[in-house]
Amino acid sequence: MDKLFAVIRREYLERVRSRWFLIATTFGPVFFGLLMFLPALLASREKASGDASKIVIIDATGVGLGDRVATQLAGGVSGSTGTSQVRVVRADSVAPAESLATKDVVAQRVKGYLVLDSGTVAGHLARYSGSNTTAIFDMQQLDRAIQHEVLGLRLEKSGIDPELGRELTSLNVKFTTERLTKRGRGGSGNVSIFFGLAVAMLLYMTIFIYGLNVLRGVLEEKQTRVAEVVIASVSSTKLLLGKVIGVGAVGFTQLVLWMLMSFLMWKVRAPILERMGVQQMPGGFPDVSWGAGLILLAFFVLGFMFYAGLFAAVGATVNSEQEAQQAQMPVVLLLVCSIMFVQNVLLTPDSTLSRALSLMPFSAPIVMPLRMTVAPVPPLDIAMALLSVTLGAIFTTWLASRIYRVGLLMYGKKPSFREILKWVRQS
Repeated sequence: MDKLFAVIRREYLERVRSRWFLIATTFGPVFFGLLMFLPALLASREKASGDASKIVIIDATGVGLGDRVATQLAGGVSGSTGTSQVRVVRADSVAPAESLATKDVVAQRVKGYLVLDSGTVAGHLARYSGSNTTAIFDMQQLDRAIQHEVLGLRLEKSGIDPELGRELTSLNVKFTTERLTKRGRGGSGNVSIFFGLAVAMLLYMTIFIYGLNVLRGVLEEKQTRVAEVVIASVSSTKLLLGKVIGVGAVGFTQLVLWMLMSFLMWKVRAPILERMGVQQMPGGFPDVSWGAGLILLAFFVLGFMFYAGLFAAVGATVNSEQEAQQAQMPVVLLLVCSIMFVQNVLLTPDSTLSRALSLMPFSAPIVMPLRMTVAPVPPLDIAMALLSVTLGAIFTTWLASRIYRVGLLMYGKKPSFREILKWVRQS
């Protein structure tokens, strides 16, 4: 046991003391926090570019809709700033006017043109063509102006005061969701989905990154012939377990630190957003019990053991990075399969597919925590998933130890699948 702990200690300290571990652990949550808050901050500071006021309106409606939209884009009759450069062209036929407007856009005399016809008045279609159609705020400004004036025309035609009609039809009913569990009221549905997705992606990345670390560690020892020296004093099984547990402990440490730092960032988000002048995001932090948190960590540990054994076996059978990239694909695809069905699990966590994926050893470490964060899961399902992953981890560790024992000291030859099976039987 002393030799096993010596290997674990070496693998753990070697990685924890590295500069990149400190950088990733410190700035990982900061980076994800920026990804969460920066778009909202930029969106709140974003202003329309003004392209919507530098267009040609081709009015083929015959009821003056183009003039009304132009006035609306300029800020209304009373609120007009005089900076609008909207030009209205009344046309009986759209095609000739559109051809001239296209030339103006190509020559950069205007930013684009808007086609309004009888279909627009009927509420069917208004078409904009221009040099930039991805300016979201400008497109929203055009859309609001058209909707506003088409509604006004319809109300006037029906003999209803437009202002009164808009007041009666402008509903702003706020719809919210709230999750109910045995422990009481939790966060909103959107927050639960976001939290579940974050947990799934965090588990996926951690298992994937540190699983590859195991593979590269085995391959490095094999290429530098360090394994020949180590095997003389430590059995191959203890060396494998020490490497897997040591690297897994590094991943576990980083995962716990990330979760704690993310929780603290979530708690201080309100004053930060308020200081930035950004409206606070709705929803609170999901109600996660200590028991559920321990179960999530258990799935990480077991899931890592499951995949680390497979990655270690791959590392023992290859001789170079190029071979490793090809040989690791089946293992990576198993892990990716879990992420492929994330949307299905989020939308229907109690479906047959979601339940089946949460009980399979290769997908349970990611799918079951995802199910637990978005919907109540029967304790029997959780117990079955833990048992499934535990048995899977024991099997992959046993399989990897047999392949590891022979493959670690084998150089220069790429073994066939039949030879690998022979190693398993003979070991």
